[in-house]
Amino acid sequence: MSNKIKKINLNHSFIFFFVVNIFCILIFKYSNLNISTILCLFLILIIGVSHGSLDHIKGNKLLKLFNLKSTYIFYVTYILISVAVITTWMLLPSVTLIIFLMIASYHFGKEDTQFLINDRSYFTQMLYFFKGFLIILAPLYFHFQETIEIFKLLLIDNEMFYLSLNFIETNKVIQLAIICSTLSSVFLFLKNFEIKKFVIFLDYFSILILNYYLSPLLAFTVYFCFLHSIRHSISLTIELDPNNVANGFRLFVKKALPLTILTGIFSFIALYLLSNSYNLDSAILKIIFIGLASLTFPHILLEYFLEKNEK
Repeated sequence: MSNKIKKINLNHSFIFFFVVNIFCILIFKYSNLNISTILCLFLILIIGVSHGSLDHIKGNKLLKLFNLKSTYIFYVTYILISVAVITTWMLLPSVTLIIFLMIASYHFGKEDTQFLINDRSYFTQMLYFFKGFLIILAPLYFHFQETIEIFKLLLIDNEMFYLSLNFIETNKVIQLAIICSTLSSVFLFLKNFEIKKFVIFLDYFSILILNYYLSPLLAFTVYFCFLHSIRHSISLTIELDPNNVANGFRLFVKKALPLTILTGIFSFIALYLLSNSYNLDSAILKIIFIGLASLTFPHILLEYFLEKNEK
C-alpha cells in the first residue's frame, strides 16, 4: 500500500475521531434530535454501498487471472451468490445472521487496519477478526434490548438463539469478548511498533463512543459510511490515479455510479414490496442488513480470491 494512502488513512482516523466526538456531544445535548431510518438508508446506499461498486473492475482482473474472457461469468456468479444469501436468510435466518456477523467482523477488522500492518500470518488474521468484532459487540453491550429488537425484525424467531444471547448477557460474556477485542488492538499496535499505529485506538474509541451515545442503527451507519466505506473508497481513488487524487475521485464516482444507482433501484423496489407487510422502519432495517449481507458475501469472496491469486 502506497505511503500516500497510508498518510490519508491516518489523517482520516484523526478527523473521524474528532467529528464523532462533536456529533455525539450534539446528539447528547439535543436529545430530542431524531435521525430517521430513511436517512440511514440513503447514507448507506450512497456512501456505504459505493465502496463496493468497483467490484466489476476487480472481477475482470480475477477473470484474467483464470484466463476467462466473458464478463458475464462474473456478473452471473456475483448475482447468484447475492440471491443465494437472501434465500438462505429466508430459510435459515439465525445461522445466516451468525455467519454474516462473523465474516463481517473479520472484514471490518482487516479493511480498517491492514494499511498499518504488513503481515499476513494466521495470528494477524485472528487479530483482525477480534478487532472488527467490536462493531458487533458494542451495540449488544450498550443497547442490548434495542439490538435484540433489530434481530427480531430480521426474521430471527429462533428461541434458542435468544436464550443463548440472554445467557451471554447475564454471564458477562460480552464484556469478556470486548476485552479480547481490546487486546487485539493492543497486539496490532505493538506488532512491528510504530507510533503512527496509535490511530488503531482512535478507531477503537470512536466505535465505543458512537455506540454509547447513538442507537445501534445510527452508530452502525456512521461507522460503515464515514469510517469503513470512505477509507476503502480513498484507496480505490488513489489506485485509479496515483498522481492526481482529484482526478482519481472523478474516475471513482464515474465508475461507481452505475452499480450504486442499480443497487438503489433494487432497494427501493424491495422497500415498496415490503411496505405492504411491514411498517417503514421495519422494512428499511430488513433492506439495510439483509441487503448488506447479500452484497458483503460476494464482495469478500472476490477480495479473497483476487488477493490469493495475485500473490
